[in-house]
Amino acid sequence: MPELPALDELNPQQRAAAVQGIQPAEKSRALLIIAGAGSGKTRTLVHRVAYLIAQGVHPDRVLLLTFTRRAALEMTRRARSLIGASGTLGPISWAGTFHSIANRLLRLHSKELGLDPSFTVLDRADSADLMDLVRRDLGLSNAKQRFPRKGTCIAIYSRALNAGRPLEECLAEGFPWCADWTEELRNLFRKYGEAKLARHVLDYDDLLLYWHYLMSEPAAAQRVSARFDHVLVDEYQDTNTLQAKILLALRPDGRGLTVVGDDAQAIYSFRGATVRNILDFPRQFEGEAAVETLDQNYRSTQPILDAANQVIRLSVERFTKDLFSMRTQGNLPALVSVEDELLQVEYVVGRILEHREAGALLKDQAVLFRAAHHSDALELELSRRGIPFVKYGGLRFLEAAHIKDVLCLLRWAENPRDSLAALRALQLCPGMGPAFAQRAFDHLQAGGLAPDSLEQFPPPPSARATWPSFCEVVGALRSAGTAWPGQIGRLRKWYEPQLDRLYDGVRARIADLDQLEQIASQYSTRERFLSELTLDPPELSGAEAGPPLLDEDYLVLSTIHSAKGQEWKVVYVLNVVDGCIPSDMATGTPEQIEEERRLLYVAMTRARDSLYLLHPMKMFVTHQQRFGDRHVLVPRSRFIPECVSACFERVAFVHPERLDGPRLESDRRIDIAEKVRAIWDR
Repeated sequence: MPELPALDELNPQQRAAAVQGIQPAEKSRALLIIAGAGSGKTRTLVHRVAYLIAQGVHPDRVLLLTFTRRAALEMTRRARSLIGASGTLGPISWAGTFHSIANRLLRLHSKELGLDPSFTVLDRADSADLMDLVRRDLGLSNAKQRFPRKGTCIAIYSRALNAGRPLEECLAEGFPWCADWTEELRNLFRKYGEAKLARHVLDYDDLLLYWHYLMSEPAAAQRVSARFDHVLVDEYQDTNTLQAKILLALRPDGRGLTVVGDDAQAIYSFRGATVRNILDFPRQFEGEAAVETLDQNYRSTQPILDAANQVIRLSVERFTKDLFSMRTQGNLPALVSVEDELLQVEYVVGRILEHREAGALLKDQAVLFRAAHHSDALELELSRRGIPFVKYGGLRFLEAAHIKDVLCLLRWAENPRDSLAALRALQLCPGMGPAFAQRAFDHLQAGGLAPDSLEQFPPPPSARATWPSFCEVVGALRSAGTAWPGQIGRLRKWYEPQLDRLYDGVRARIADLDQLEQIASQYSTRERFLSELTLDPPELSGAEAGPPLLDEDYLVLSTIHSAKGQEWKVVYVLNVVDGCIPSDMATGTPEQIEEERRLLYVAMTRARDSLYLLHPMKMFVTHQQRFGDRHVLVPRSRFIPECVSACFERVAFVHPERLDGPRLESDRRIDIAEKVRAIWDR
């Protein structure tokens, strides 16, 4: 069998994982690769894909499942470069997110499921709007008691489907105040499903649900499974129960199934993910799965890893591994005690500027926090001092109103029955209100959805002047004679003059539309563009073009969840106290507490050279019924007990005039010296 010279680039652990179970002499079985933070997980998975192809597996027989479209594209590009396939083999066509692969399979097998193959996919906001429409039709919006709002209803619906658990259990665990509405919610969700089918639309969760339905029929499951010889899954710790069931149906005996992940980085239970998938994986097959471990870290110094290892070692259940690095030298991570949150900000900004003076760019540094509002005070101080920053996660690209406008016009052209898209699009026409928009859509349906029936609708007097041009652009989008590559450009000629009337900040919105058109050029059809963008949207408005900043350098602020998969030279973690890490909203069960421990571990392992954990001794608490707003003493996070704190340099940071305040345990004491302020006084 041909070898792959690129395997020589791997360390022994990575090589063993890349080739395990592939050679014909070995009995193939399911493979679990436990890949520690910074251990070269992606590199190993890419080499395994390349090795499969080098051994004669056709690229079309490989299914690669990732959690972002960008990751799938990058992995396939790197795999092809390793085997020199750019001129001899086609692309690895079945690579993408679970939801994008589901979208493709459902269209191929739509008849078996009774689906219209031209269905469109609702994004989260549109799903919530349709849920609200059904909610109102059932009279639940007029309930005398507090019925859950549309966002809560969608969250409950999604949790129940993805976790594969009874509605009662999901309500008791995550939404106890909604338990009295169980039967009403059950009926609402049933009617919501019917409303989607009537409009020929699916939501994000339906894609996995219908794929699961497809795999529950033995004959259909055999046809889908027969497409692939090997199934590889990245970030398996982030899968939910439904995804695990789909994989087991694809490979009931485990042959040809490889999953890669790290149980210590399972932090997305709020999205329906469960750490049980990866912990229980080896025992889910008749022959126990093979397990390979990657624990050589290529990111952090050993002192940082020693502290992180100590934090995760106290987990109740885990795969045993201790990260190690060849970068044995480095400063101890700092556990910094500060009197209050204002001093926390003072300390962090001072250290950021000191590291910058020492050669670390602002963009090489990141401030991480458990919840988005934890950075409020820091953002004010950074703005006051003129220090540029970008914060993740903010407004998602598809949630921006102008982007939704354009996509709704395209979605309506793709699926004329999509009433949500139609009503929003119709109201973009100047002078067209909600009532006339509904009448226009009803008129269109009565005319059998014929392209020219819209022109025959009599618009209100306020819209008569602009109605012909609107009908013209809608007709052009629906016409088979209008090629896809030019459709967004054609639509923009009509839409951009409306921006001044609809919104402020027009220049920034036009830049977003430029970016949308650029993204669209990467897709061969309108259907693929709409589906893929809905299933794997850019995180921020303007994110595809880089951070929305004019400055060449900027500090990164991020929630820990958004920071997963990233790394920086210097990392600061705010509010490492009980109530924040772990969050006081996530200590109800042992499982929640263990996930909070893993969250701190993820934050710590983002740092390459320097790590600071901040412990404010006092925090401001609002809305105290008896005492009013006040400061309260808060303990250091329970995840940093004495046996763990020994891995840190303990630092106290105080104002000289506050030395009579709370006692700060430390190895050394730093007063606010003039040199800290002198950076700005020069």
